[in-house]
Amino acid sequence: MFIVSAYIDLSLPYVHSLKGRRKILHSIKDRLKHRNLSVLDISGEYPKEATLAICFLAPTKEDALKKIQHIESLVQSSFPEITFDMSYELL
Repeated sequence: MFIVSAYIDLSLPYVHSLKGRRKILHSIKDRLKHRNLSVLDISGEYPKEATLAICFLAPTKEDALKKIQHIESLVQSSFPEITFDMSYELL
């Protein structure tokens, strides 16, 4: 059994307020919630940057990597205009 901790750092150059950032983050969180993941917004006060923390359990390393790839493709396909970096750790 693996515990996976991941961070998604988003760059939001066209967002000008915290309300706009919150709208995008709620949309991403809602899409990820249905995948049996824990998602937390750990962003600061700057509206053009955001960070999401994700945690989940996976029975095997292959399942964990597959779910990570699925998360990346979901964010990329849902919001192609957003640039993001994803880092993760398997425990």
